[in-house]
Amino acid sequence: MPNSLPLLRQKAMTAARKELGRRQEARTSLLPFTTYTKPDYLVGPHHPVICGKLEAVERGAIKRLMIFTPPRHGKSELVSRRFPAWYLGRNQRKQIISASYGQDLANDFGRDVRNIVGSPEFSALFPGLALASDSAAKNRWHTCAGGSYVAAGVGSAITGRGADILNIDDPVKDRQDADSEAVRNAVWNWYTSTAYTRLMPGGAVILTLTRWHEDDLAGRLLAEMENGGDQWEIVNLPAIDEAGHALWPEWYGRDRLDEIRAAIGERDWAALYMQTPRPAGGGLIKAHLIETTDAVPAGGMTVRAWDLAATKAMGGRDPDWTVGVKMSRTPAGGYVIIDVVRFRGGPDEVEAGIVNTAKADGASVRISLPQDPGQAGKTQALYFARRLSGFTVEATPETGDKATRAAPFASQVNAGNVSMVRAPWNRALLDELSGFPAVTHDDQVDACSRAFSVVGLQRKLPMFRPQGR
Repeated sequence: MPNSLPLLRQKAMTAARKELGRRQEARTSLLPFTTYTKPDYLVGPHHPVICGKLEAVERGAIKRLMIFTPPRHGKSELVSRRFPAWYLGRNQRKQIISASYGQDLANDFGRDVRNIVGSPEFSALFPGLALASDSAAKNRWHTCAGGSYVAAGVGSAITGRGADILNIDDPVKDRQDADSEAVRNAVWNWYTSTAYTRLMPGGAVILTLTRWHEDDLAGRLLAEMENGGDQWEIVNLPAIDEAGHALWPEWYGRDRLDEIRAAIGERDWAALYMQTPRPAGGGLIKAHLIETTDAVPAGGMTVRAWDLAATKAMGGRDPDWTVGVKMSRTPAGGYVIIDVVRFRGGPDEVEAGIVNTAKADGASVRISLPQDPGQAGKTQALYFARRLSGFTVEATPETGDKATRAAPFASQVNAGNVSMVRAPWNRALLDELSGFPAVTHDDQVDACSRAFSVVGLQRKLPMFRPQGR
């Protein structure tokens, strides 16, 4: 019988090299770490995206990260179990605070991370790191190198603890809490006055959630970002993309997602699965019937209609928008939203925005402005006429409530007669139209209503001219 020792030795060396390679990958990258410490983890096509952003947090390249995913799509396993363990393995003296809507869930995460750090697989990857001998508690423990982990329920006190990573996973529990303004305010106050103050210099915040409400913690932070607050990297992963493809088809295919949508209703589907929360009470405008187009048919009347917000926030956190909607009536009798300009600013910035947009549109595009009642409104209209000399400008008072003014435009949307040019502003417009009239802001709806009142009726606009010209 031939000597088989060299062959066995060669196989053993190959296996050893393969194992060393796997360990090196697991030390340097989060997804290989996950599959090394949890071999049965099912990797979906979106998981490398999440892991790549978390790795950027570990490197210090991202300081504020939001991750929006549907339920049961593997977010917590990566963000709240594997990432903290991997981070501590690579940053052995750092501190993590992990929070969720309740202390029990936070404790569960804390126990799981502690068990990963204490596992043989972790020791094989990071042999110099182990749990301290007195670290038995699942909500507060530390490593022999001086690193620490604290689990906290949202709303609980975490004074005396610092955070190089503040990791918040699902800050609200359910629809009832999400719809409660008192609960939303409590979550916000806890974040701003308690959690945020625990950040170490250069510390990072990770917020992972399914979107329940437009005014949830993520919604408020996004509003703050637009007003100059913390700038967030956003990973938005809807269950079905714009092309109709499922996010994780091997786990939740289109058939299963359609069943879920039918079972839970449109509001929860939009919030939890599509990450586009809508307030209760919407439905006047069936915005999902607005199709996107890459080309605008030539030859129709075109108007840029404005809804004005005169001032920036005066002590409030979420001021109104100034919005200019450019709309055209097509030769076939349909309506297309060509462009939306949307910004916040004081009177000088509003004036400059309108004038600059008019110049960019060109003189062939009509301009429709709202006119406040009384002499002040007339004076403003004449002032804009001077600033927009050479353009066709209409300034008329608005009559009736917002829903009444929106009804003619809504009827055409609901009949499938309105389309829009594919552009980055599409999502914000659709979200507002879908939630109207219960949305926080309805400036885009007002501008659409005004634009439609011109192109829908083919109304001829008067040419406003300053006196004496």
